[in-house]
Amino acid sequence: MKRAALALLLACTASSAIAQETCRQALALGLDVSGSVDAREYRQQLEGLATALGSPAVRAALFESPEAPVEFLVYEWSGPRDQLTLVPWTRIAKPTDLDRVIEQLTTTERRTEATPGTALGVAVLHGASLLAQRAHCWKATLDISGDGKSNLGPRPRTLKPRLSAQGVTVNALVIAPADQGNPKESTVDLSSYFSAEVIVGPDAFVEVSAGFADYAATMERKLLRELEGLVLSSR
Repeated sequence: MKRAALALLLACTASSAIAQETCRQALALGLDVSGSVDAREYRQQLEGLATALGSPAVRAALFESPEAPVEFLVYEWSGPRDQLTLVPWTRIAKPTDLDRVIEQLTTTERRTEATPGTALGVAVLHGASLLAQRAHCWKATLDISGDGKSNLGPRPRTLKPRLSAQGVTVNALVIAPADQGNPKESTVDLSSYFSAEVIVGPDAFVEVSAGFADYAATMERKLLRELEGLVLSSR
């Protein structure tokens, strides 16, 4: 009788632990802080992400499946050795969890020692290594924001087979340069570059922001595509 009771207790404990670890999506966001991003644009990027996360639509999508929360991380990148985690892995199980993430983003100050290069391939590899820490999540998604092409480190295209083997989906938010002669051409060029070189995985996509001023709206649109698609597929 005692053995049966102990077995039942262990089973309940194991079941509870599994329930606590259930996660429908690990979502890592990599923000471009290379030399082309000035101080004002840096703030627009962080505050734009905070605004998108706090929007009613994104909040509703995040909490639509409370039995399987999203786990969320934000890091910044520029040169090959300049990745920095701004928001560590956080389980978004209740509104206060999300509010804490938003506060971390809005109070973050830009560091001064990062190099100005654009090591996009290294940034993607770093994001994939972070996602590997969340093997219990049903889906691993990496979001890379960028306003330029890679000019240091491995070419992003060469990393696609490795990322596919790891089951990582990479989506991109392209920030169209606002200071070039023909913004439409540069936007098309950058969007095509990220589509061909960076994104990978089922239903991977590129969203384009018309400069940093449009970043919040574009980020909200992108998050909704990811979160709503996953909620529907998990029903």
